[in-house]
Amino acid sequence: MFQDIGELMVLFWRTVRSLPLVWRQRRKVADQLFEIGNASLLMACILSLFIGGVVTLQVGPIMAERGLGNYIGRMVGIAMSKELGPVMMAILIAGRIGSAMAAEIGSMQVYQEIDALRTMNIDPVHYLVLPRLVAIAVALPILVLFSILVGWTGGALVAVFNQQIGISSATYFGDLQGYVEFTDLANGLFKGLVFAIVIGIISCHQGFQTIGGPRGIGRSVTKAVVNSIVMILLLDYLITRSLMLLD
Repeated sequence: MFQDIGELMVLFWRTVRSLPLVWRQRRKVADQLFEIGNASLLMACILSLFIGGVVTLQVGPIMAERGLGNYIGRMVGIAMSKELGPVMMAILIAGRIGSAMAAEIGSMQVYQEIDALRTMNIDPVHYLVLPRLVAIAVALPILVLFSILVGWTGGALVAVFNQQIGISSATYFGDLQGYVEFTDLANGLFKGLVFAIVIGIISCHQGFQTIGGPRGIGRSVTKAVVNSIVMILLLDYLITRSLMLLD
């Protein structure tokens, strides 16, 4: 475990040091951005819409019974901004993109393509890790912001059309606008950036550690996704606690 942590830190540091070379890899960054961002947009929309709707459906009737229906907007707004938006998008990207990164690099490792890059004096970190890490670090916070907005909309639809809640969209968004601040959105975006770096580094590292044939690639993909999700949940608690202390 400590060896893996050390290797992850070294890989992250080597990637950070290679950031000045990102312009040379701009075409690869653009390809990865399209794969991560545009190709994940529909799934992010569906997931976020129903998450916001389900939160309102579960909590809204209880609040309405107690005369707190006008405060549903702030509840959904804070939940989507600080927790549900960044965490669910990070888990989605870990399963969809993190697994792909581990599989691609793992296949190159197994079939000695990475050794061929080193033979041609091409650094695999510059060529493989840097574009993927930059792309996911840009794309995931944008997806988190999109998820938050769609989740708010899903909550508003349920709040308006569910007879047990029955509040107007103006009341819902008025309460949301009056309570949710920019710092709440910034917290969610910051979490998205941290989660993106964690997913990218863990997935690329597992790809480099792949040994064996197709079975080894499958093990690397599984480890990449599982480790990423565990770290997302662990860091979510630590970041939330730290931000609460700062407040």
